[in-house]
Formats: sequence, structure tokens, C-alpha cells
Amino acid sequence: MQDVQARQTDFISIMDGDVERSSRQQASNFLKTLNLVKQGAEARIYRGTFLGKAAVVKERFPKSYRHPILDEKLTHRRTAQEVRSILRCRKAGISAPVVYFVDYECNCIYLEDIALSTTVRDHIIAIQHSEKDPANLYPLAEKIGQILARMHDEDVVHGDLTTSNMLLRLPAEALDLVLIDFGLSFISALPEDKGVDLYVLEKAFLSTHPNTEDVFEVLLKSYSSASKKSSSVIKKLDEVRLRGRKRSMVG
Repeated sequence: MQDVQARQTDFISIMDGDVERSSRQQASNFLKTLNLVKQGAEARIYRGTFLGKAAVVKERFPKSYRHPILDEKLTHRRTAQEVRSILRCRKAGISAPVVYFVDYECNCIYLEDIALSTTVRDHIIAIQHSEKDPANLYPLAEKIGQILARMHDEDVVHGDLTTSNMLLRLPAEALDLVLIDFGLSFISALPEDKGVDLYVLEKAFLSTHPNTEDVFEVLLKSYSSASKKSSSVIKKLDEVRLRGRKRSMVG
């Protein structure tokens, strides 16, 4: 009897393995029909059509330098965290791409392709080239501050806030802002994590867009006014800034 059960268990394991390999092969074949947009250290980004809709597919590929079991667990967790953050934002009324499908076997996320849009980065650069008055960017800064306040009040920490990870649906003047690329996001109620999130944005913002210190201050004032938890977050931001300056002085 035990031998029969053992054979049945082995058979089920083999069948599960066959199903997993088949699923991975189907996903691989489908990805080959899409256009590879870019590849980073963690994922590949494809653009194409999924179920008749314009879509972006994010594939987290295996890391050969990690043990396969550990790599699978870490990759699965990161994929789940990203999806959870996007859904949490959308539930709160924050614009983020629609999640069409999640393939946890292959760690692929099928997302809405935000057509007819421009990055906030490109929009700010265009404004700076055409107009000298930074006050023209104040409405955009206020909008960003409001959106990030709502995101943090939902305890979503983006993890990679840059002006390249924010889109403006066209026409850009409508300030219809969409947050994208939640690949490093996580859920946290800690003011420290949210303060670091803003610090990352500040460093990226000022390095990418010189002479916009006043614009970023408008963003922070808007954040403070819109967030229910802003006082502790801004306090932590100041502490993180101080630590950053000390590290720079030490070298």
C-alpha cells in the first residue's frame, strides 16, 4: 500500500513539473511575439497586445547567482508586492496602470500600456527649455505632492520615485498623473520609510532638473497639506537629509 502511495506521489510531482514547464514555455513563446523595450538588472519590459488591449509586460527573470529555491521565493515575493501596491493605489483612487493578469509561474505582470502620455521628466525638461519662469511648474508640483500624500496615507511606499516613473496623459496641461514602476514598492506605515521615499525623489528631482529647488518646496508643501500623517514623515525626511549630508562629508 505504501509503495502504491509513493508511486502516486511521484506521478503527481512529475505531472506538476510537466505543467509548470509547459506554462513557462507558453509564456516564453508569447513574450517572443512582443517588442522588448528595455532590460534592467531585475526585469525585462515588453510592449505589445494582450487579449486585444495595448499592454506592457514586466518579466522578472531568474538570477543565476542565487540559489534557485531562494531566487524563486524572492522573485515571487517581489512580484506579489508590486501587484499589491498597484492594486492598493487604484483602490484609493490613485492613477496607476490596470493589472490585466499576473503569471506567478513565470513572474510576469501584464499591465495597461498608458498610451498618449509623456514622462514628467520629459515634460519638465520641455518646460525648462521653453520658459524661464519656474512658477510654470508649480501646478504640476502641487499635483505630485497631493498624489504622493494619498499614496503614503495608504501606506504604500514606492521605493523608486523619480520623474521618469510618473506619466502625464496628454494633453500634459490637464495634469492627469499616473504612477508607474512599483517594482521596489512595499507596504509600510513607518514614517521613516515614507521619509526615505521622499528623499529619493528629492535627490532624483534636483539632479535631473537643476534650479528647481523652489518647485520641489512647492511639492513638499502640497504633500504636507494633503497628507494626514505628514508631520512625522517630513520630520523623518529632515533626519534622512542630515544623514545624507554627513555621509557626503565623510566621503
